[in-house]
Amino acid sequence: MIKAIITDIEGTTSSLAFVKNVLFPYAREHLRAFVHDHAEDTTVKNLLADTCNVAGIAFDTEAAVSQLIQWLDEDKKITPLKALQGLIWQAGYYRGDFQGHIYADAAEQLQHWKQQGLDLYIYSSGSVQAQKLLFAHTDYGDLTPLFSGYFDTNVGNKREVDAYRNIAAHIQLPPEQLLFLSDSEEELDAAQAAGFHTIWLKREAEFTGQSGHQQVASFAEISSRMLV
Repeated sequence: MIKAIITDIEGTTSSLAFVKNVLFPYAREHLRAFVHDHAEDTTVKNLLADTCNVAGIAFDTEAAVSQLIQWLDEDKKITPLKALQGLIWQAGYYRGDFQGHIYADAAEQLQHWKQQGLDLYIYSSGSVQAQKLLFAHTDYGDLTPLFSGYFDTNVGNKREVDAYRNIAAHIQLPPEQLLFLSDSEEELDAAQAAGFHTIWLKREAEFTGQSGHQQVASFAEISSRMLV
């Protein structure tokens, strides 16, 4: 019996287009100015130091900014970049520059599962802060009360089995009572190898004939029998 559901964001609860066409360009456009405006903030200083450390370069603000922009352009899942993106997006959400996109079927089903007593979690390569911001600013209101916790790359890479073992240990439930939802087969493979149940969200792609994962086109197609 499934006791908790962990869901990805991009392409699963939220549109790929929103992330790629709204969030990423916004972060890139504002990154340099944001860093300079907040260069004396301890959090930003630490993220710049982490960036230089990961890149193997001496601490330098301009060099760090250039490295961050390069990683952003390459869509790297590197923790200091994701954390800084979250800070930039926070400013954008608070200014009302955009709203977080959530599919209607995801919003409805997540609320239904919560009412049924299931624990809900998010696991995304975006920072925990970015995850909370997205779900706090949606057309359906603040959805953050639905979730019992959030996970990002601090628990591990989403394509590595150990990340899911770490999540199970944190939730304190056996893997066979956990369900992971994602649009990425590689992530689902890793979760399955850790003992999780899995469902593959294929919103904009045809179903695959040979797959070890149940496939659905939306959250509305996830039936009660899939949670047993």
